[in-house]
Amino acid sequence: MSIFKGAGVAIVTPFHTDGSVNYDKLDELIEYHCAQETDSIVICGTTGEASTLTEEEHMDCVRFTAQRAKNRIPVIAGTGSNCTRTATAMSVEAAKAGADGLLVVTPYYNKATQDGLYCHFRTIAEAAKVPIILYSVKSRTGMNVDPTTAAALFNDVENIVGIKEASGDISQVAKVMNLTDGKIDLYSGNDDQIVPVLSLGGKGVISVLANIAPKQAHQICAKFFRGDVAGSCALQLKALPLIEQLFSEVNPIPVKKAMNLMGMEVGGLRMPLTELTEANTEKLAKAMTDFGITVSV
Repeated sequence: MSIFKGAGVAIVTPFHTDGSVNYDKLDELIEYHCAQETDSIVICGTTGEASTLTEEEHMDCVRFTAQRAKNRIPVIAGTGSNCTRTATAMSVEAAKAGADGLLVVTPYYNKATQDGLYCHFRTIAEAAKVPIILYSVKSRTGMNVDPTTAAALFNDVENIVGIKEASGDISQVAKVMNLTDGKIDLYSGNDDQIVPVLSLGGKGVISVLANIAPKQAHQICAKFFRGDVAGSCALQLKALPLIEQLFSEVNPIPVKKAMNLMGMEVGGLRMPLTELTEANTEKLAKAMTDFGITVSV
């Protein structure tokens, strides 16, 4: 059984003005998504600025989210690292904290061979035991999960159940599905490719868009699953200008600005990320308004 089906939000980590984690605001965001038809919360991923959280903050965010969302919405914890030992320890801890599943990115900077990737993911999975979604995002890590590697891990390791595909290469996505007989739980890692991925047998999306338009992201998936492919496609196409602006600068710079423009007060960013430029803020605000989102500040 899949950890979730539909639109999971790659949730931001809200900060106070002094840069510390704002747990009261995180609690508000969890309640917001439970009420807005979001299908899963992915905590401490790329959008959650996991790379600038301390390990203590990281695990506190996972623990907090699992406790607050318990029995209402599945929680998937990002626990990747370029160090297998660190990723394994964080994965085991997240499982103990109550995460329903884990999102594990490829090792970055030091990278690995495909054999190394296989060993990395298998080691983590065998220690953590909960369901694991592989995360392939070469643009961020310099490391791709080849379809043959993804298929081998899925076939050989019982709790490696899915893959978040953010390569942007639909041919690669199709090959992953071919090599796993369509059985791997496939999630789009790109908001502009939700419908194409669903058409190949995908289970949904791990979405940046869902931070500001959770019902619409959910409906893109829900309509497709109900057989309303035309309606799903229409929503996907309508969202494209907004999605483009959400990636006008490095994620999560634009989406945090968008949430603050909506009055959600999620705070700023941790360096080396900096605030969205004025020119891109204007474009983002217009795209939000055109999509029907009220810009209040």
